[in-house]
Amino acid sequence: MIMDVRVEKAAKNELKPKPDEKSLGFGAFFTDHMFVMSYGNGSWNDPVIKKYQNFSLDPAAMVLHYGQAIFEGLKAYRGKDNQIYMFRPKDNLARMNKSAKRMCMPEIDVDEVFEALKTLIRLEQAWVPTQQGATLYIRPTMIATEAGLGVRPANQYLFFIIMCPVGAYYPEGFNPVKIFVTEKYVRAVPGGVGHVKTAGNYAASIMAAVEAQEAGYTQVLWLDAVKRKYIEEVGTMNIFFVIGDEIITPPISGSILPGITRDSVLRLTRDWGLNVMERRISIDEVFEASRNGSLREVFGTGTAAVISPVGSLNYKKEVCSVNGGETGSLAQRLFDEIQKIQYGHCQSPHDWVVKL
Repeated sequence: MIMDVRVEKAAKNELKPKPDEKSLGFGAFFTDHMFVMSYGNGSWNDPVIKKYQNFSLDPAAMVLHYGQAIFEGLKAYRGKDNQIYMFRPKDNLARMNKSAKRMCMPEIDVDEVFEALKTLIRLEQAWVPTQQGATLYIRPTMIATEAGLGVRPANQYLFFIIMCPVGAYYPEGFNPVKIFVTEKYVRAVPGGVGHVKTAGNYAASIMAAVEAQEAGYTQVLWLDAVKRKYIEEVGTMNIFFVIGDEIITPPISGSILPGITRDSVLRLTRDWGLNVMERRISIDEVFEASRNGSLREVFGTGTAAVISPVGSLNYKKEVCSVNGGETGSLAQRLFDEIQKIQYGHCQSPHDWVVKL
């Protein structure tokens, strides 16, 4: 049984002007409505779509003190025949439940929340951009709202979905980015929460990202926390390397986020009969491959950027240029194929696409 979602539309004079689709940036503009429901007494209650508005939180709300906060990121696309599509939305909601379980937070009913999300998108369909490459970014979030001090799971939570029209995540767009490999900081440790999408992971990554950007780099590549030699992921993406005839990505080991786009790339490349491996790969192996000429491509994968080719890596002040700083053929092929699937221009090979 699908929950009964109340819809409270904003008044016409409360609706926001739509931004210029050529100047969207990322995460700067938000739609007129959002979905909200609250948790208490062991169940989710009062699901409602209402005007985008501020929340009122008690200063003792446990999210502010103990960090019980998780989120997801997915997109809606205006594609073929002006239809609106979503890419693997239930996989994102299922991953959110894995985050909730690890953070001792209540799980959501994936089917019910998905139906609510579809209702919200239909209401806000005018916000789904028409500009090529622009999308509607969707951010489901859950926070602990119970007022109380003491380190324990909260008893009250708020789940909400907000949406924003976005352009390219990186200023470079679909062009190679420069990545700084940090050995000073670590992102996650075995047994920790690196495999879940919790807010604290991102807070902990900011210092390294700022230092990388001050040095002229787009993002940080994290190494493992124990030996600080094995590659894990980029701050906002999983990472792939093409060395010789092998496509290599680090395995999901508990300290790496299991990306939806990562999984899509693995399945597509295997469908294409390519030699793809999930195995540990050290930063030294990558730089040695660069020196001997076998490093052909490096690219990141993630919802925000989809595929992001890497043009250079900086590790211990040594810079390795990848493919002459140009986008590689595999990264281009994957980007084109995934975009065609997401926008409904070709058949999804694994029923990944939902048309509203």
